[in-house]
Amino acid sequence: MRGRPKKTAKLSQTKMRQLDAMIDDPSLEARVKTRCLIVRASLGGEQNTSVARDHNTSAHTVIKWTRRFTEDGAVGLFDQPRSGRPKLAESSISLTHDQIDKLRQITRRAKVDQLTALRARIVLACSEGLVDSAVADKLACTVQTVRKWRERFVQKGFDSLADLPRSGAPRTISDRKVEEVITRTLEEKPEDATHWSTRSMAERCGLSHGSIMRIWHAFELKPHRQEKFQLSTDPFFVEKVRDVVGLYMSPPENAIVLCVDEKSQIQALERSQPVLPMRPRRSERASHDYYRHGTVSLFAALDILTGEVIGQCESKHTHKEFLKFLRTIEKQVPKDRV
Repeated sequence: MRGRPKKTAKLSQTKMRQLDAMIDDPSLEARVKTRCLIVRASLGGEQNTSVARDHNTSAHTVIKWTRRFTEDGAVGLFDQPRSGRPKLAESSISLTHDQIDKLRQITRRAKVDQLTALRARIVLACSEGLVDSAVADKLACTVQTVRKWRERFVQKGFDSLADLPRSGAPRTISDRKVEEVITRTLEEKPEDATHWSTRSMAERCGLSHGSIMRIWHAFELKPHRQEKFQLSTDPFFVEKVRDVVGLYMSPPENAIVLCVDEKSQIQALERSQPVLPMRPRRSERASHDYYRHGTVSLFAALDILTGEVIGQCESKHTHKEFLKFLRTIEKQVPKDRV
């Protein structure tokens, strides 16, 4: 097996004196002097492993600095400057009057989040010609933050001030499970209740009540609510509706259109103590108990044109009280009207 070829480069007297001068130079760093010692020993004929052991390093490091000195001379023993991240230009942002007004509105808006308001202030400060460090000191943030939102606004405008949408956590509920929840909600009812609750459905489907609530909200399902309707079986229902609506929309000349209705079984209640009126920093107060004084029936007529209401309360709810209310309407309606 062939081994690594031996070093053929030799250290001249000139380079030897150059290395000795660098070793004795007090202004050089200790690591540069160590590299000089490594190169002098390696090119002086010592084995790389022996040099590495004497200077507590690896043979690879000895070969590295020896090659650099051979190729570049003493310059190769110094650290080369690193390029790093390119510095962004801190040129002033040019804004129109409308853009400045909109940014100021964002900073003053009561319901805007503080992160968006800070980003708007950063853009406004950059438009004034301030450098990133000055903007960071003025707004108590970091230079990186200023640079980030400066560049984003230049590239995308106002859309860049908002946070990007995030994907969120992956779904844990399959489509089949969602379909099961919806099917049970629409087609089944619990045995011990009138309608499903989030907890009863969660127990039946093996999910949390929060998951059931999100599924119902997504598909706008509201099992706890019920709407009532009534269909008329009158064969002349359409004709009657047209007559009533037509009377409201186009009443006869010199006529008053009144909408009359009645409400029965209204409880007449009286509080056991006088009601204390509302005061500054104190709401109206009333006792929790009351006295019953039976029930009353309310008859009311609404003038469609003026919005005036003619009302009358009676202790009973028979045809006599209704006829009495009609006579009251006749007395209060102008006599020159039909």
